[in-house]
Amino acid sequence: MDFEAQNNKLLKQLEEIKYSSTGIIERSNKSIIICRNLLNTYRKTIATIEFDSIQHEIYFFKTIKQVPFSQLIYYSEIRSFEIQFPKADRTEQSKFLKKKLGKLNRFFLYNMDFVQYIESKHTHLDEHYFTRNYLDQTPITSSKFYFQDPDFCTPYDLLFGKLKAYHRFINYLQDKLSHIEKANNNNSTTPPYQPELEWTSSKTALTELIYALHHNRVINNGKSDIKDIASALEKVFHFQLGDYYKTFAEIKTRKISRTKFLDDLSEGLLSYINSTEE
Repeated sequence: MDFEAQNNKLLKQLEEIKYSSTGIIERSNKSIIICRNLLNTYRKTIATIEFDSIQHEIYFFKTIKQVPFSQLIYYSEIRSFEIQFPKADRTEQSKFLKKKLGKLNRFFLYNMDFVQYIESKHTHLDEHYFTRNYLDQTPITSSKFYFQDPDFCTPYDLLFGKLKAYHRFINYLQDKLSHIEKANNNNSTTPPYQPELEWTSSKTALTELIYALHHNRVINNGKSDIKDIASALEKVFHFQLGDYYKTFAEIKTRKISRTKFLDDLSEGLLSYINSTEE
């Protein structure tokens, strides 16, 4: 099975759902269903195959599975939140949001060591965290998931999924809180809530864009380095690039087009311009 192709298909479906749904709860419901379906497909597939190496197993549980898994957690959290969210009183809405943000902050504090491991892009414990060999050695902790399929889970892939999803969920809540407090300050009717921006192409595509922006010196007159630009775009698009230096090294080894994404952008824009002139 081409896992990456399946993930890309899922991201496109999620994007279509975003613009075709009438509200956030409907969007969440539809998104949860397709994420569950893909995870179930992956679970059945993994049960019938053996990984060629430890690194392939780590890649599946740390990267491939996390795409539908973190999306599932994210939309499940949004659905639960929106169902309970106060519908009228802005003061109560603000209190509710701040309480939820407090709980999420405690999650990151409680899991500080793992958060630091991930954010520092360490890999030395990946075999313990993202293979199934050490599942029996995982400390027993409280969780909404009381049973984990030992053939489809690793000691920390659930925690990693929550980490990725909660980062996005915090942005969602902060945007909503900012919107409500601004409305309170202006004492005006709440305008329509604006959806967040999500990068739905590949890590390679975003890496191309980052390096192009940097080396063409179009941001801060070229004074911002690659890390600054990458970090900013990760936040804007709610997307984790991973090791973009390694991704760029892989781009340089391409045999055909080293700027495929940028070429596609240019061709798409020219096609649109030409079509509007007809």
